[in-house]
Parts: sequence; C-alpha cells; structure tokens
Amino acid sequence: MKTRFAFITIVLAALLSGCNTVHGIGQDVQGAGNAISRAAR
Repeated sequence: MKTRFAFITIVLAALLSGCNTVHGIGQDVQGAGNAISRAAR
C-alpha cells in the first residue's frame, strides 16, 4: 500500500511540474488517454 501511494505521488508530482498552464494540463490528459487507448488495443 505504501509503495502504491509513493508511486502515485511521484507520478502526480511529475505531471503537475510539467503542466504550467491549463493548455499543458489538457495536453497531458490527452496524451494519457491516447496511451490507454493504444494499450487497450
């Protein structure tokens, strides 16, 4: 459980540090959605 929490925290910190604007957040969310779609195929 602690490992999962640490992983999620690190991922969120990386995402938030890379998104300085609303436009950047939208691109990150779109990229994550595309990755999930590719993995599902």
